[in-house]
Amino acid sequence: MVNKVSNYDPNQKNNLSLDEIEELEQEEKKKAKKEKFNIFNRFNKESEGVDKDEIQIADNPTLPNFFKLLGRKLSQFFSVNIIMILGNFPIFFFLLALAGFFSIHTTSPYYMVFAPLRGAMLFDNSPAVSALWTVFSRQADVTVLTTVDYVLIALGALIIFTFGPVRVGVTYIVRNLFRGEPVFMMHDFFYAIKRNLRQSIIVGILDVGIVGLIAYDIMFFSLNQAASSMMQIMFYMSICLAFLYYVMRNYIYLMLITFDISILKMYKNALLFIVLGLKRNIMAVLGVVAVLMLEYFLMYVFFPLAAIMPFVIIPSLIVLISVYSAYPKIKEIMIDPFYQKVKTKASDDSDEDEEEEDEETAEN
Repeated sequence: MVNKVSNYDPNQKNNLSLDEIEELEQEEKKKAKKEKFNIFNRFNKESEGVDKDEIQIADNPTLPNFFKLLGRKLSQFFSVNIIMILGNFPIFFFLLALAGFFSIHTTSPYYMVFAPLRGAMLFDNSPAVSALWTVFSRQADVTVLTTVDYVLIALGALIIFTFGPVRVGVTYIVRNLFRGEPVFMMHDFFYAIKRNLRQSIIVGILDVGIVGLIAYDIMFFSLNQAASSMMQIMFYMSICLAFLYYVMRNYIYLMLITFDISILKMYKNALLFIVLGLKRNIMAVLGVVAVLMLEYFLMYVFFPLAAIMPFVIIPSLIVLISVYSAYPKIKEIMIDPFYQKVKTKASDDSDEDEEEEDEETAEN
């Protein structure tokens, strides 16, 4: 048996036997192959640095520059998307329960007159009763949840604890990409979560709860809007509420990672930014609608591609749209005035120090 040699130096091949050289070369190939196909290597590789044009994009966040940023950082947004999918892994339990693999599938009468009509059929099988039986004997498909389904739904509910931290981590990464700063994916992701863990969990729970309530309201009033004019009004009010809260979310997560302020003040400021950044907010909503409409179109044209897109780019693209639309307004209203105030205060302190020095010199 050939003994393995550690710290193999290719320049010392002459000192080794052919068997030893072949074994070491095979080990090097296996190691290189393992590193090549490790999906997490791409997250930890060094940044390529900051291009001068990237800083100009941050200073001039126009619509054409949005697509320039997306094109330049596309591979990194793919990585952000993978982080979002893996970070919110409980959603897969919920989707598995929704698929119905462990459910009981049966049928049930569609009309309430099924039972009395069935009794009439047993005693009077006349043509009239048979005609009614043909119409009202329709069966509807019914899915009965099993214990496994309830367990999967409970595991899927854990997303209320993962959604907030994951969104905070990827928002921090996307914000740095937008500002043209060097980004180290996993390091920056966990750094942002660790620094804002408590607030991110609370905001995530509130976010999932509010989004769920708004989605329920939209579906409920949509199905019942024909019942009365009030239901129709409530349906359109729910749509408006969804628009307002989506805009607020864009600012809430950015303020969470940028400032040390309370959650109540985040929501209050986000409510004000709905009006202060109205133009950019409308463009953000239109951008998200365009992405979702494209996904909807792909479902009819080529469903396999539509099924893959959410796992490739769509979630990270929506986060990019939110950061690109909201951060410039936050910088303009909250960040720049703060630094200007600090700069002015430092200048005033410097002037006071110079005056004191001049007075001391005059006294001497």
